[in-house]
Amino acid sequence: MSTICVRFASLRSTWNPLHPAAMTNSMLRHIPTHLIAGPLGAGKTSLLRALLAQRPAGERWAVLVNEFGQVGLDAALLDNGHEPDLTISEIPGGCLCCINGLPFQVGLGRLLRRARPDRLFVETSGLGHPRPLLRQLSEPPWDTVLQLHPLVMVLDAAALAAGTKLAPSQADALELAGMLVMNKAETVSDPARERITETLPDVETIWCSNGEVHLASLPSQQESEPPREYAEADLPTGAAPPARLWRSTQDWQRHEQSFEQGTGTAFSLGWIVHPSVCFNRCAIEQWLAAARWLRAKGAIRTEQGWQRFNALQGGEVAWSFGTARSDNRIELILSQRADAGALEAALRKTVRAS
Repeated sequence: MSTICVRFASLRSTWNPLHPAAMTNSMLRHIPTHLIAGPLGAGKTSLLRALLAQRPAGERWAVLVNEFGQVGLDAALLDNGHEPDLTISEIPGGCLCCINGLPFQVGLGRLLRRARPDRLFVETSGLGHPRPLLRQLSEPPWDTVLQLHPLVMVLDAAALAAGTKLAPSQADALELAGMLVMNKAETVSDPARERITETLPDVETIWCSNGEVHLASLPSQQESEPPREYAEADLPTGAAPPARLWRSTQDWQRHEQSFEQGTGTAFSLGWIVHPSVCFNRCAIEQWLAAARWLRAKGAIRTEQGWQRFNALQGGEVAWSFGTARSDNRIELILSQRADAGALEAALRKTVRAS
């Protein structure tokens, strides 16, 4: 059983987030909500980053990110650390719709209570299932809390042009989309775009690079009734996870997980490391070059300060500066199980001598 399953299992017998007693008339209502889905590496985080840059001054936004791995890094890749009206939360450990939705119910309830947003974005894992999550958000109690806009699907246009097939869970959600964002389209020819379009549903399609989509272009759903005033929320919530205790700087926490999907089994391997540990950026790149992975990402302390990295198989490692964190985090998504011990031993050699 994964860490997230264990964390929430004890809540089952003591609290039901769907019970009417868990909700009151004093709550947030009709929050404009955008569900963003798409395959691993298609550019969902890039799209979110582009949209967050367009947030109107004074408007409160919240982002809930789901990740396949147990470490949790996408929030760190989005957070610039200096936007008081932006709250980013994450649910690591698999699909948002798993475990009868309990981690999702608790995570979303806690986020809305804390942020009281004017707009909400939910990013699903690239290995998740958008259809059941979309259905869940359309049902009580969230049907009155959220004003759910049509699904936004982000697709890798270059990969589709090269003949890559969508996983069944992603292909199954295409017909529900209100918009298709064809990302990484700069290298796709017009004839290739026409061939791809013939295979897709007849919905609004935007061809772009780096997820550059205007906020006003997102599909919207008209209100069925006037929104109520914001009030103190009494939404599903649960106890926050305990603070991490470090026995020493050598006490690395390793997390591994596997996930069955229509195209096979995917694996995640990640590490959480003491914040005082400093990595050598060049050595990290060499470590990544020697390993086989589908996706690599991290938020680490380096000789150049706190930095974030993100990379897809066969591509360059993209680095950016980040804010100081309470820990280092590194994660790999793999198509087959790896020798975790050997990878960790090599990773430890990338630490700068104190």
